[in-house]
Amino acid sequence: MSSNLTGSRTRAVVLLSGGMDSCVCAALAARDHQPAAVHVSYGQRTEDRERRSFEAICDRLGIRDHLLVRNEALRAIGGSALTDASIAVPASHAIGTGVPVTYVPFRNAHFLAVAVSWAEVLGAEKVYIGAVEPDSSGYPDCRPAYYRAFNEVVKMGTKDGAIEVVTPLIAMRKREIVMLGLELGAPFDLTWSCYQRQDRACGVCDSCALRLRAFHDAGARDPIPYAEAEVKV
Repeated sequence: MSSNLTGSRTRAVVLLSGGMDSCVCAALAARDHQPAAVHVSYGQRTEDRERRSFEAICDRLGIRDHLLVRNEALRAIGGSALTDASIAVPASHAIGTGVPVTYVPFRNAHFLAVAVSWAEVLGAEKVYIGAVEPDSSGYPDCRPAYYRAFNEVVKMGTKDGAIEVVTPLIAMRKREIVMLGLELGAPFDLTWSCYQRQDRACGVCDSCALRLRAFHDAGARDPIPYAEAEVKV
């Protein structure tokens, strides 16, 4: 890509966890904007593996501006199986109704605050986040109403009030996200979704189960390694 073309494109910040959905968001941002990617480590069980995925995805997609941030508050607050080692990560089939214990209290507000702050500094017009409502774990900070409200906060709380948080995947089924990612050439082989393992994905946590089902329903092979004895679709 020439520097002239790059210079003429609008800037966008993408929140990139290293997971499947955020990777597709990063591919969209790289297609349509001059992207910058931000990753927040917050003491989650798989933070080292997620960070490696973030760095590899940025490299593959040619995202040169990237920011690594550490949030100490979410681990200190606890209350989630992802941040508190005393709370077990349940298998997908063991999750009942209501918000599961893998929900990290108000996590996306912390992430969005970082991304919007950086967008102000960079002069970016958009902040991409890979929130999904259907085929999800039912986290309250992944609902469309949440992002409509958050955009009002951004409008009132930034210098120009012009930054928009966008959620291009929020109404999509997981299989549709896989199909879009394949169309965009999103590097799924570099992503990590498992909640509890960093060597091979467990295949049984809710995140793994949703991902495996998505690839199966899309008629595609999931390219990341799984603990074979655990995989169920």
